[in-house]
Amino acid sequence: MALVGGGSGSFIGRVHATAAVLDNRAALVAGALSSDPQRAKSSAGGYDISLDRAYSSYQELIASELARPASERIDFLTIATPNHMHFPVAKAALEAGFNVICDKPMTFDLAQAEELVKLVEKSGVVFAVTHNYTGYPLVRQAREMVLGGELGEIQCIRSNYIQGWLRTRLESSDQKQAAWRTDPSKSGAAGCFGDIGTHAYNLGRYITGLLPETISCHLRTFEEGRALDDYGHAVIQFENGALGTVTASQVTHGRENDVTIEVDGTKGALQWRQENPNELIFRRNGSAHQIYTRDPNAPYMLPLAKASCRLPSGHPEAFFEAFANIYRAAFDAMALRAGGGSFETRNTVYPNVYDGVEGMYFIQQSVASSREKGAWLPLKHPLARK
Repeated sequence: MALVGGGSGSFIGRVHATAAVLDNRAALVAGALSSDPQRAKSSAGGYDISLDRAYSSYQELIASELARPASERIDFLTIATPNHMHFPVAKAALEAGFNVICDKPMTFDLAQAEELVKLVEKSGVVFAVTHNYTGYPLVRQAREMVLGGELGEIQCIRSNYIQGWLRTRLESSDQKQAAWRTDPSKSGAAGCFGDIGTHAYNLGRYITGLLPETISCHLRTFEEGRALDDYGHAVIQFENGALGTVTASQVTHGRENDVTIEVDGTKGALQWRQENPNELIFRRNGSAHQIYTRDPNAPYMLPLAKASCRLPSGHPEAFFEAFANIYRAAFDAMALRAGGGSFETRNTVYPNVYDGVEGMYFIQQSVASSREKGAWLPLKHPLARK
């Protein structure tokens, strides 16, 4: 494994590095950890990367790894940079034949995402996008319950991602995480809605499988002087007639990382909250509420959810393990590819390049709708996961 981005001070780089090795199926051996060559070298020790494989740029990393004997070079590359660098790094890796795991959103804009789809299809490599909330066992339990018909026809989806860390303008200080996320040249057309709104949207799509038709969105920038949105709300109409809402905020006092999704059907309703990830609530009128806990030995746990657990019940699993479940599924596909076998590219357990392009379409249409005062715009991308 090689890591691009994730130098000293990075949050998500350390998450990727931890998740990738959790099941002892990968080792982090190379990296281009920063666009600053000196910082790239100095950050290597924190990951136990030897200096001869601590590269000063992603171009040097790819060229040097290709020059190694096949048995010694990396098998895949993880992209943990700010958004504007996702596409050039992914493009170079794909053209070199390396598998790729990319942080979300997949690219800087929709055009890059659509180009990436072509590159992935041409190269035949494994490409995963870390919409990590789809890796939680009880999110997967919810998906299996919905697709198995336990909720009946799905009518409503309410997906929220609420934070408060950008209530003040941290980007005007030396806070790097805030600085690039609020910079249109690095983040893209959206701020909060691109950073966390995409997660909320993807979660609803993953659990229900419903295809969207149209979107009406309102984005706001409440912190004076900020260049991008820090709050947004969207209403989505789905093909089957269901309605969905996506609300994202990074300016709500007292909120940390509150991801919540509720799904209403004709037979029942589900609720899951990331800050209490080992419980899934199932409600039906006239019956006591059922609380499913994450228990790989329980008879109610469905196959994919059960396979996504590592520990017995009562031993909490959360953020790192969810990330690791994305890696595990991608590794299964990589193993098939390495052995010359065929592997699924569209309907994968892990979020794939098609989910990535759909996420970028969601961002583009959200911004466009907001600029038109909430006008209804198309949302079904032709490459969307069926």
